[in-house]
Amino acid sequence: MALFDLDMIKGVYARMGERVDSARKAVGRPLTLSEKILYSHLWEGTPSSPYTRGKDYVDFAPDRVAMQDATAQMALLQFMQAGRPKVAVPSTVHCDHLIQAKVGAVEDLKIANDKNKEVYDFLASVSDKYGIGFWKAGAGIIHQVVLENYAFPGGMMIGTDSHTPNAGGLGMIAIGVGGADACDVMAGLAWELKMPKLIGVHLTGKLSGWASAKDVILWVAGKLTVKGGTGYIVEYFGEGADSLSATGKGTICNMGAEIGATTSIFAYDEKMADYLRSTERTEVAEAADGIKEHLRSDPEVYANPAPYYDQLIELNLSELEPYVNGPFTPDLAWPLSKFGQAVKENNWPTRLEVGLIGSCTNSSYEDMTRSASLASQAAAKKLKAKAEFTITPGSEQVRYTAERDGILAKFESIGGIVLANACGPCIGQWARHMDDPTRKNSIITSFNRNFAKRNDGFASTHAFVASPEIVTALAIAGDLTFNPITDTLINEEGQAVKLDEPQGIELPPAGFAVEDAGYQAPAEDGSSVQVIVSPTSDRLQLLEPFSAWEGSDIKGLKLLIKAKGKCTTDHISMAGPWLKYRGHLDNISNNMLIGATNFFNEKTDSVKNQLTGEYGPVPAVQRAYKAAGVGSIVVGDENYGEGSSREHAAMEPRHLGVRAILVRSFARIHETNLKKQGMLALTFANPADYDKIQEDDSIDIVGLNDFAPGIPLTVVLNHADGTSEAISVNHTYNEQQIEWFKAGGALNIIRAQVSK
Repeated sequence: MALFDLDMIKGVYARMGERVDSARKAVGRPLTLSEKILYSHLWEGTPSSPYTRGKDYVDFAPDRVAMQDATAQMALLQFMQAGRPKVAVPSTVHCDHLIQAKVGAVEDLKIANDKNKEVYDFLASVSDKYGIGFWKAGAGIIHQVVLENYAFPGGMMIGTDSHTPNAGGLGMIAIGVGGADACDVMAGLAWELKMPKLIGVHLTGKLSGWASAKDVILWVAGKLTVKGGTGYIVEYFGEGADSLSATGKGTICNMGAEIGATTSIFAYDEKMADYLRSTERTEVAEAADGIKEHLRSDPEVYANPAPYYDQLIELNLSELEPYVNGPFTPDLAWPLSKFGQAVKENNWPTRLEVGLIGSCTNSSYEDMTRSASLASQAAAKKLKAKAEFTITPGSEQVRYTAERDGILAKFESIGGIVLANACGPCIGQWARHMDDPTRKNSIITSFNRNFAKRNDGFASTHAFVASPEIVTALAIAGDLTFNPITDTLINEEGQAVKLDEPQGIELPPAGFAVEDAGYQAPAEDGSSVQVIVSPTSDRLQLLEPFSAWEGSDIKGLKLLIKAKGKCTTDHISMAGPWLKYRGHLDNISNNMLIGATNFFNEKTDSVKNQLTGEYGPVPAVQRAYKAAGVGSIVVGDENYGEGSSREHAAMEPRHLGVRAILVRSFARIHETNLKKQGMLALTFANPADYDKIQEDDSIDIVGLNDFAPGIPLTVVLNHADGTSEAISVNHTYNEQQIEWFKAGGALNIIRAQVSK
């Protein structure tokens, strides 16, 4: 593969020293790695004053943008409206989300290319026209491909996928965003983020035996919970951090999304340099070596970390045992030694039906070799996998190299099935063979998320998350209570045999290899390239601008739904079969909030239509309100919108006429997505006021003529019995974001600026 963007990387490094020195003077103390990268990417250039963590909004200038095919459609449909001839920063599209796992890699990819031809052709042509690198279906999962080709120490990237932080494994600040944010940066505008707070994780010791990098983040997730990282960058450091492979670091950063972290990062070290050289980026490693002191925290930070971080966590890797997290949430962390007992006590199905390894979180060469060492042992000890067993390589480069080195054959020798280089079951793109979808059952994956219905669409599936090697061992056993460290298995000859600890190889001794990586470079001059969207397409739809705010308080809103409990972006806008409509806003809006539980009847996709008094599906009721010219409001619980970065969860309610989302608290990306689309994202000043919302309420939002940063608004609940009560609601809008609201969305402002 060609070396991408070397001049851009050298440019970042050339100015980094001066900017770090200026930042150190402005802040008045030594700097952490995260601060060095953030301050060296300020839109204003050289920093002149410090920013307050967790408080100040800051304009940044990211070095690049990465998009996956499901989110790229909407991002690029928005970019087409911006009126720019070419993207302002290096940008890429990766076709990884639309391939359904059904039979195996070859057949599944063939079906995907046929079924998604219209979308792939659109993405290829729009990339060609606007100077965007295009990675075809089968090339690999966005985050693995980015790590292999684009991530670089000290850089800053945004990506339209919540697991973009994977690139932190190469010392990059990489942040998941919605498509509207990507559109801004591609259009040459600043990207805004509230200055993150910092969690330091001090790693000592060294992993051994069955413990792996995955267990670090599984342990951290148990410690911090699914929202404990919200508003923070998690920075790992210490000799334990330096001992981890670059791809192991990537695994930890990737799954930081599951604690709500803005991103996660490791400092530049020899392991990163090794990975850069192994992926034919020796020049990048040499350039990074030249400014190494700027790619790590200042020595004073490492000597006495506590004063420099908002939180500090200590973990001795030498004492870390493997973890299994779940079910139904990625922060329910069980040490392997206690997991079997937990399975029995909680009456979770003991029989393991499927073990799945790979995904954007764990599909490196090292992951594959560690798991394959168990597969080859099992074959030698006359064991076959008792559970169904699937393997998802992260990229064509990893797959090709693993096949060349005999790794894939080891999986196949115990009954493993190699799937396409794509997201597949991790995001619900899995046509699972299931006799009874309502039957309680257990699966275990090396993925990152395990919410109900996430992988296979079945609420009855108990999904657990572990390292690829633990998943492989449990798939061989077919039993969730099996502990490979202590327990034996009975083989085909009736003998009791024990699995030895896994052995892995960080980087391929013969180097990585690939015949066709799947990359398509854009046209030098895209002005004559035609982007075709059929007006009759049910997959793609050109966007119409959203209407501006009417200039007054918003009154008479109907309550669409009061969502109870966990409401992730998967509940608001499901993936799986709905992915095919990601480029067609009206069609995909038919999945809006169908997974959310209605507080008043404990059902999903069943809400009261206040115009008729009847219950119906959420999208249908909302369309009835829209047709009648009636606005509505959605009420939610804690950490509303956690999970995937998908902006469809914000665009669908906007498109269908929802005016505001009022919740106890928001997940970061979703709150930003709502603001970008001109929605009101509000939180209860008193979280207990959630209980005051009644099913038949007519709701007013008051104070919008004086809408200003830091000033609460008032929500008036007009109850059906004729009484009313006013409650105070907070917001986090700054001046610019208030302008987005008034204009009807950030894109309307961009379009107006470009057309001047």
